[in-house]
Amino acid sequence: MLLAFSTIIFPCLLFWWRNRNSVLVNRPLVGMFPGLLLNASRAHEFATDLLHKNDGTFVFKGPWFAGFDFITSNYMNVQHILSKNFTNYHRNLKFKQIFEPLGDGIFNSDGDWWKTQRRIIHTSLKHRKFVLALEKIIQQKILQGQFMVLDHVSVLGVEVDLLDELHRLTFDNACALVLGFDPNCLSIDFPQVPYEKAYDVIEEVAFHRHLKPHGFWKLQKWLQIGQERKMKKAWEIIDHFLCQRISRKRELLSESKIQIEGEDHFDLLTHILVEDDDDKGGEKGVFRKSDKFVRDMAFNLLAAGSDTVASGLVWFLWLVSTHPLVEMKILEEIKVNLSVEGEEKWRFFNFKELSKLVYLHAAICEALRLYPPVPFEHKDSIESDIIPSGLHIGRNTRIIYSLYSMGRMKEVWGEDCLEF
Repeated sequence: MLLAFSTIIFPCLLFWWRNRNSVLVNRPLVGMFPGLLLNASRAHEFATDLLHKNDGTFVFKGPWFAGFDFITSNYMNVQHILSKNFTNYHRNLKFKQIFEPLGDGIFNSDGDWWKTQRRIIHTSLKHRKFVLALEKIIQQKILQGQFMVLDHVSVLGVEVDLLDELHRLTFDNACALVLGFDPNCLSIDFPQVPYEKAYDVIEEVAFHRHLKPHGFWKLQKWLQIGQERKMKKAWEIIDHFLCQRISRKRELLSESKIQIEGEDHFDLLTHILVEDDDDKGGEKGVFRKSDKFVRDMAFNLLAAGSDTVASGLVWFLWLVSTHPLVEMKILEEIKVNLSVEGEEKWRFFNFKELSKLVYLHAAICEALRLYPPVPFEHKDSIESDIIPSGLHIGRNTRIIYSLYSMGRMKEVWGEDCLEF
């Protein structure tokens, strides 16, 4: 009896002793997965704590059937993956399945197809009309949307969800710049726009896919239960919206050339469909103009121009509002450099004026360091590799690099790295 008891209790005590100082315990069969689930609500802070205690790189061991991942905030490792040995790290099939609504867009592709889209986007951003259109769109939305909404809620004395308000603002801007269409999500009555909300749903479900075993969320998708059911509905809503806009744009372009000849008009969808035509007559050119490719590019550009910008803005405004000294310095810089009169209530600053505000630019960069809109990314190795921190990376191994944690490393930013 005593021998049987010892046989059971001794391995348990040994397991406890080995993991007594561990932040995340590697349990038999389930690995570290239970600890991750318990900290899912504070995943980024939890990852930062792990990386602090493990010299910037941590090996996360999942359930026995899922293998393990490397998590890093070591800037030399990240530079190695994204630059020095870029060709050895790609977005594998699991990555593309997690972000499947992105299709074959730039955030979900590799190799030549990624280079093709990168060239198209760079060409669009360098177009002489791009900056003019961007400033015009933002000015119109600020003057006729943002200021009116803020005046309205101020008069009524009601609270407003700032993240929702900023998301509406940036989504309208992104749609106008990418599609040449303003959905008017930002107005005093705060209309419910299904395709604007659908982006939030897809972003939330994609995040939770990272936390769940791959087979588990795939089963949910097959059964159409839980969050995967929400994902399907949101995906259908956005696809319907984009299909309508692309079809309408093709109709306008076939009926008239006004859309591309007007000096004051520019949108990325028109540029992709009409002006980016390096492969005229070729099979590749025909495919690039297909509805699927245009849809994927539009989806990716809208996601980049709305969710990330709104997230960055709301964190910046929160940080400034909780740091009165920073707010005072920003206001003083505006008064000195832009000749702002005290009685002015609202004023739109153009890009040339904003370029004079050095302290404001520094404050925005600092906010992005502490709260990056994209807090983590991951890639998979193609071949074995040794990263600068000395760890050996096997083939087909996932490496997650935490941008959130990178901005909070004391060895890079100093002991006061958590201060704004």
